[in-house]
Amino acid sequence: MRYLVIALPVLATATSIVAQAPSPGEDGKYTISSSGIKAQFIPYGATLTNLFVKDKNGEDVDVVLGYDDIGYYPEDKGHPVYNSIPGRYVNRIGKGTYKIDNTTYTTELNDGTNTLHSGTNNWSYRVWNVTAATEDSITFAITDASNSSEGMLGLVNAQVTYSVSDSAWKIKMEATSPEEKTPLMLTHHTYFNLDAFKNPDSLKIWNHTLYMPYSKRYLVADDGALPTGEIGTADPDSINDFASRPDLFLGHAQNDAKFAGNCGGGGACEGYNGYFLIDDAPKDAVVVSLASAFSGITADLRTDQNGVVVYSCNWMDGTNDLKSTQGTETNRKVVRSSCVAIEAQDYVDGINHPEWGHVDEQIKGPGETYSWESSWTFGNL
Repeated sequence: MRYLVIALPVLATATSIVAQAPSPGEDGKYTISSSGIKAQFIPYGATLTNLFVKDKNGEDVDVVLGYDDIGYYPEDKGHPVYNSIPGRYVNRIGKGTYKIDNTTYTTELNDGTNTLHSGTNNWSYRVWNVTAATEDSITFAITDASNSSEGMLGLVNAQVTYSVSDSAWKIKMEATSPEEKTPLMLTHHTYFNLDAFKNPDSLKIWNHTLYMPYSKRYLVADDGALPTGEIGTADPDSINDFASRPDLFLGHAQNDAKFAGNCGGGGACEGYNGYFLIDDAPKDAVVVSLASAFSGITADLRTDQNGVVVYSCNWMDGTNDLKSTQGTETNRKVVRSSCVAIEAQDYVDGINHPEWGHVDEQIKGPGETYSWESSWTFGNL
């Protein structure tokens, strides 16, 4: 704890003022803001609850999913990982096993025959500590004990700093495992609807455009969204093409017979739930551009990660309420395919695919620091 000592010459003694811990607003949320953005957070999952940006008319629009009642985040049994950090190893671990130095470790099977986001005690279920906060930035920290998520051994210390400047929202994460080697791969699991569900012509996300100019390649996945090891290349205008031109709608392949089952689930998962590689992108290049003509909002991603997961919200079943900042009088629910999660990260299940050459990036040990950095810049068409 830091102390500020003020010397007063007219007094015989000095006075110590103890710095106060940051505190949330009356609604329980921590708010940071800039000229173009207001972002709100809670310690549960280090979660972003609201993100207000300007639409084409200069109005504030809340473009991420969430709940009005912050007490519902830990109560929602569906736990969609709204805008939080599901560590210590995100996405899937095939068959719930991995190896370090020829020793096999077993993890919790919480997604069929696989592990998803390290299991049901991952960091998106934990309450993080607020360690610093200013008007335009906030830092959360977590200490993850060994085996607190089944099969994830070794203590891990991690922190995330969110900051805003002008129309940019920045996220920076660091994590260390001081005791032993352990899987470490993080992401921010951000769910967007740039129309705030207010478009009267469609409840779906398919009218948003998505452009990923450096992502012609993708990881081929099985029916459970687990990579098979094969790397595919999307032909122009094919179902997984978002690289050939900037005006492709998320739903551009709706008329393709394969679209209805493109993300597996026994043919029940329409759209997308897969990993796209980022190849040969220049430093600080925009690697993902999401946009909507209805609101006029654009969202551009820059990241130091090797790819992104795109998930078009197939498993949303219409039971979750929208926030009061979103929707219309007749549209009050999060329905199937009405949003898109974009998650910058390293190769999914890379610890089980040494042929990709990413094992060393996903296994970290004493003396090594894992880092992750991304930013979203918002504008108008």
